[in-house]
Amino acid sequence: MDDRTRAFQDHRDHLVGVAHRMLGSQTEAEDAVQEAWLRLDRSDTGDVQNLRAWLTVVVARVCLDMLRSRKSRGEQELGPKDVDATVESPEHAMATSDAIAVALLVVLETLDPAERVAFVLHDLFAVPFDQIAGVVGKSVAAARQLASRARRRVQAAGAVSEQDRKRDERVVGAFLAASRDGNFEALLAVLDPDVVLRADPAAVQTASARVERGAPPLKDEIRGAKDVATTFLGRAAAARPATIDRAPGAVWAPGGQPRAAFLFTLAGDKIVGIEIVFEREAIDELEVELER
Repeated sequence: MDDRTRAFQDHRDHLVGVAHRMLGSQTEAEDAVQEAWLRLDRSDTGDVQNLRAWLTVVVARVCLDMLRSRKSRGEQELGPKDVDATVESPEHAMATSDAIAVALLVVLETLDPAERVAFVLHDLFAVPFDQIAGVVGKSVAAARQLASRARRRVQAAGAVSEQDRKRDERVVGAFLAASRDGNFEALLAVLDPDVVLRADPAAVQTASARVERGAPPLKDEIRGAKDVATTFLGRAAAARPATIDRAPGAVWAPGGQPRAAFLFTLAGDKIVGIEIVFEREAIDELEVELER
């Protein structure tokens, strides 16, 4: 087995999980992943630094084409008995093991293809919106809105349980409390080992200008629980819990006006992604409800 094949096999379970969530069919998911392999085999990936991310985007594009083709043919939406919720890998099992897995897949079938892709990539697999924008062929702001609309429909349909919503609120609350208290171990406890922190250009620029006043050194992307925990250690005193696009988050809102937003992506009881949004236009597009 050559290095390229070995690298692909290392990520195959993840890719099948992504494709299955998008397509609702194990067979079609396998087909999408096979197509991704063919594209990898035909591509020069010598300059690709993150093959997993590259392959995730390729699979997403393949799935989007399949969803659009399905819609153009006028295929009937899958019903509860038609949805294939087969689990074949540990990673896939984590993504589909709860009692509402089939309900979620059924709701996803009702979404526009671009909405479904944006929601699955961001909310379930923590793919950043700049990459999602490239997949769906829209701006970052538009990609964010696609995911937001999909999230509202998923939640309105009851495909996210109240128990899960409460759990997410507890996890985000624990993160904010640990950050305010400067409790490094408590921060690590709620962060996935491979958590990714992403900040928009305005956030990076603002942090850089305020380093001498105690702002954390910020980059557009920080990976790993220890580095992310260090970035937030003792620094959330001004953050207010909020519901952002119907998901638990936090904002910096002097005078009650959101000036910065902290968006969280969770998998189970761990935070796998954090996005810091400072861009004015992006903030205005978010649906923010401050907690009283």
